[in-house]
Amino acid sequence: MEYLVLDFGNTNKKLAVFKNHRMMKLQQFPEISLAVVRNFIEKFPSTNHCILSSVINHPTSIPRFLASRFQFTELGETTPVPLKNKYRSKNTLGKDRLAAAVAGSRLFPDQNVLVVNAGSCITYDFVNAQNEYLGGAISPGIRMRLTAMHTFTGKLPLLSFRNKEIVIGRNTEGSMLYGALVGATAEIEGIVGRYRNQYPDLNVVLSGGDQKYFVKRLKISIFAQPNIVLYGLQQILEFNVGKTT
Repeated sequence: MEYLVLDFGNTNKKLAVFKNHRMMKLQQFPEISLAVVRNFIEKFPSTNHCILSSVINHPTSIPRFLASRFQFTELGETTPVPLKNKYRSKNTLGKDRLAAAVAGSRLFPDQNVLVVNAGSCITYDFVNAQNEYLGGAISPGIRMRLTAMHTFTGKLPLLSFRNKEIVIGRNTEGSMLYGALVGATAEIEGIVGRYRNQYPDLNVVLSGGDQKYFVKRLKISIFAQPNIVLYGLQQILEFNVGKTT
């Protein structure tokens, strides 16, 4: 069975098709429109189940079209998911965080798992061995740190992130780049360390658009899984097949 998965994030809007739990096709766009969605799905005429997760304001024509074309699920706080959601404010929980937690629990069933998703923000989402999602943390991502340094100071420049091997920042640009990247790296290691103090058998999954900058720098054991949110959405959709009519 083929599944269409749409993930509209702050930075990228991703469209993917899964078959037999494998991602067969992935495209991402800086902006999204109904025409983009139509053009993508025309290549997959046998797909009849679809899920949409969005953390942005998107054209209302898109979900209307998807509902007319597919057995359609739009992820929300009442959507059934294959774990126990114990987050106290479910209405404010990011859909990407919930999907990442679902995928993490599927990768390590009946085990303690922390999903670190490095994108616009760095999010930490914990599922315990009882398959209970308890929550986690949110902090600024690399580019957000650079933007904040510019916004809240008088003279620091607005930098675009570049992955540079720096040991000592010998100019302002190098100091900012080094501080943003290595500061975030140290944060991830520190937060994972705190979890492992309480859960020594903790599994850590690293994902997100910026995960590639951390993989070789982190001095902790991790499992890298790109596009974990898409996999989580596919698993939520599969869990709901038969429930959507």
